[in-house]
Amino acid sequence: MATTLQNHIAGEYRSTSAAGRLDLVDPATEEVYGSIPLSDQHDIDAAYAAASAAFPRWRDATPAERQLALFRIADAMAARVEEFADLESQDTGKPRATLVADEIEQSIDQLRFFAGAARSLEGRAAGEYLAGHTSYVRREPIGVIGQVTPWNYPLNMAVWKIAPALAAGNTVVLKPAESTPQSTLLLAEIVAEHTPAGTLNVVLGARETGAALIAHPAAQMVAITGSVRAGMAVAESAASDLKRVHLELGGKAPAVVFDDAQIEKAADAIVAAAFFNAGQDCTAATRVIAHASVHDELVRALVARASETRTGGPREEGVFYGPLSSVAQLAQVQGFIDRLPAHARIETGGARVGDKGFFFAPTIVSGMRQDDEAVQNEVFGPVLTVQSFSDDDEALGLANGVRYALAASVFTRDHGRAMRFTRDLDFGCVWVNTHIPFVSDMPHGGFKHSGYGKDLSQYGFDDYTRIKHVMTAWD
Repeated sequence: MATTLQNHIAGEYRSTSAAGRLDLVDPATEEVYGSIPLSDQHDIDAAYAAASAAFPRWRDATPAERQLALFRIADAMAARVEEFADLESQDTGKPRATLVADEIEQSIDQLRFFAGAARSLEGRAAGEYLAGHTSYVRREPIGVIGQVTPWNYPLNMAVWKIAPALAAGNTVVLKPAESTPQSTLLLAEIVAEHTPAGTLNVVLGARETGAALIAHPAAQMVAITGSVRAGMAVAESAASDLKRVHLELGGKAPAVVFDDAQIEKAADAIVAAAFFNAGQDCTAATRVIAHASVHDELVRALVARASETRTGGPREEGVFYGPLSSVAQLAQVQGFIDRLPAHARIETGGARVGDKGFFFAPTIVSGMRQDDEAVQNEVFGPVLTVQSFSDDDEALGLANGVRYALAASVFTRDHGRAMRFTRDLDFGCVWVNTHIPFVSDMPHGGFKHSGYGKDLSQYGFDDYTRIKHVMTAWD
């Protein structure tokens, strides 16, 4: 039976006057299982009105009260992990067996981290910087925040946006990706049980809905996780109203492998980081840059591991990753393969798997050159390219020679070289002898076309606050 989803505004589900609806398609079976409204300006106005009305009450809650609310939200999520996993698996086609540990438990931990952050605001000590006057600094919530989240990690990305915003005392209007709304709506239900009505509002719709949400004058800040194109559109829209902007955009992460690296361990880490979530991850290892002396050995190791990596439906056993998100994403990935230059060599994969569902084989392509399309642009699929280098300077040039700057890794047993590369790699996160682990306590965010602002950590919390100087005369 098809599910007819509705917006969640002011603590309740609300129907919309908008005429259009969009089908939800199971990426593993290509079957329609529900629909969402294509929300219009009236719906967005209602959501922002609810968030604006809730803001004074939520802002004035003590940090301890906000912390307790977030802990209760996390506990309620923990009690419903199986329900979250079922919804997330249906929307994304991800392997059901690993969703809880890989994503949902991480989301719960992230909520608990930001619950703690709510009571750890930092500021300089009050003091007399002008004779007869005392100054101090206040950190305050910004106000109503407009947010847009992507389809690759629906629940994770919603928590990354919502948790720091609420911990700091803001209220939120959020649009999830049109194809993966269900776990975000369940989260909204839980948030409504523990916060004032309107603290979190979820509006469903397609790209036009998101653009209207970002442009709304009630938003004091806008934050998205998405493509470079989407980030540029958001920044342009926000500039006309001088909104604060938080952008977590694309990536093209290199994995630089030196001749002293442990090749088998490097191959294990890189393949896992390249193909997890079907490569639909902005931090995925996408470009192997291997020293010429170990290039062939590493390619053989990568191919061996890729051949053991299975894609399949959410209930199949032994599956490492599920389908691509949509028929459009399948076409995008296949297009990159079809346009590979003559000097490129497909070592393994390179084609759709089966004739039903948007499955794509783990793919490794060697012989790549720096200006090739698949090296420079984000494929966002299970495709790993391989290049070679001769010396450290060449490796650094190849790694940094893209417009993205989100994440990178270096594999070496030379401590001095590792220190140099962690300094000189122009990426917001650099791993050494591993690739892709995350912790709630450390920041995530990039440079250049990967955007600006940080998710996770105390830095992510600080991004949702504003700073006010207060000076008091003694007389």
